[in-house]
Amino acid sequence: MKKLITSLVTALMLVAGAQASEGAAAWDRFPTEKVTDLASLQRGAKLFVNYCLNCHGAAMMRYNRLRDIGLSEEQIKGNLLFAAEKVGETMKVTLDPNQAKDWFGATPPDLSVIARSRAGAGGSGADYLYTYLRTYYRDETKATGWNNLVFPNVGMPHALWELQGQRRAVFADEKDAHDPTKTVQVLKGFESITPGALSALEYDNAVADLVAFLQWMGEPAQHERVRLGVWVLLFLGVFTVFAWRLNAAYWKDVK
Repeated sequence: MKKLITSLVTALMLVAGAQASEGAAAWDRFPTEKVTDLASLQRGAKLFVNYCLNCHGAAMMRYNRLRDIGLSEEQIKGNLLFAAEKVGETMKVTLDPNQAKDWFGATPPDLSVIARSRAGAGGSGADYLYTYLRTYYRDETKATGWNNLVFPNVGMPHALWELQGQRRAVFADEKDAHDPTKTVQVLKGFESITPGALSALEYDNAVADLVAFLQWMGEPAQHERVRLGVWVLLFLGVFTVFAWRLNAAYWKDVK
């Protein structure tokens, strides 16, 4: 029975790994220090509201929670409150779900916990999003005119193309390392079609800011939780020693 269970687990892991890697690019590592940088989170919030909130909502996030990243209520009202009337409202989207389904083939997902839900064998959810938003390319065979290396045949167009610019992917046919009788397409790089408003480095930094905000939005209290968790563990460690010595003193006379 143990051998059977081990075999099944191994098979499932191999299948999952193959599905994760087939036809998709390896995930780049997201710069995690961005999640603790208030300026980065503020820039990410601006990008999210201007480029993502048109189609994607964040039903579990209220505008007034942005005060946790250093924004005042006046700044939120004046710069970020476009789809709501009060800062206490959630980040809802004005796009009609039925229209979205007709246009994109599916209703755009809520992004409240998108960074937590996309973790996998390739890395964290932030790694996935960081790579996904940087691997769009022009593909005229698709309905939207766009394709993506991390999410092949994606239904979402490139929302940030004005910042990154337009480019095409250059593929080459090479022999499959596992089966020489077959050929596979290998990415050789990208060719620029039209430049964007940002340089390549500036765009990468902007995407990192946006992903940092998405990561923070998935659990705004994550850093406070970690900070308190350290003190809780220290507390339990100290009182475990006291409990152990009290237990020893109590049972000494009984024995």
